[in-house]
Amino acid sequence: MQKSPLTKDDWGYEDHNGPHKWHEPFPVARAKRQSPIDILTNKAKYDGKLVKNPLTMNYESESGLEIANTGHSIQAAITKHSVLEGGPLTDKYALAQFHLHWGSEKGRGSEHTIDGKNYEAELHLVHYNEKYGSFGNAVDKSDGLAVVGIMLLEGDKQYDGLSPISDGARNVPKSKDKYKLSNNFHPANLLPGNTKDYWTYLGSLTTPPLFESVTWIVLKDPIVMSKKQLENLRSMQDCHDLKMVNNYRPPCPIEGREVSKSF
Repeated sequence: MQKSPLTKDDWGYEDHNGPHKWHEPFPVARAKRQSPIDILTNKAKYDGKLVKNPLTMNYESESGLEIANTGHSIQAAITKHSVLEGGPLTDKYALAQFHLHWGSEKGRGSEHTIDGKNYEAELHLVHYNEKYGSFGNAVDKSDGLAVVGIMLLEGDKQYDGLSPISDGARNVPKSKDKYKLSNNFHPANLLPGNTKDYWTYLGSLTTPPLFESVTWIVLKDPIVMSKKQLENLRSMQDCHDLKMVNNYRPPCPIEGREVSKSF
């Protein structure tokens, strides 16, 4: 008997519903501006305009930050007016949410790869173009979103800026669970010390509906996080009641796109 095609609501990261199947309900999955990609450092082109117009992140502290198990990741919703501008961006972009992707073991988990190297996890800070008024209005526009990607590397050091989220993962074990942090949380604490060096290219959401609406800004410097922090993330369950691991999309063909760099 022929298997039924994947539906828009049943996507995931298993063999029967994973990224290689997403084109069935979402044909754009095979389009030419898809993300993530493998960033080849020797092919990225230096762009002096990125330095003349520095990338700036004016983030505000959040009180009562709500984190949620979305069934595919852990996500935090931003309520304050935190703004990203400069660099490759011609407009102001407001921070809407951040989330993570991670693997089941060392050497896998990131969505973007750098010269073929996988990291243990990847943090995405998702911003929308303020000229569209809301995330919902911006999400499918070609210049609607800007996402800052940060590579996370397993090591002996704890990533203090992420601790409230990785610790909070224990409070959202199942899909649709939500939890509010009791202490203030500042999104700037998620960033590495160096945000001046990055790669940038035009791409897409890395999860369905895969809209080709993202200006990607992938920071060069990774951040080290502890094995315990990763294990907290791996303790969650997804929307199919399976262990939430390997929730990442492999690199897509670059399709002739140019990757620029600020360094």
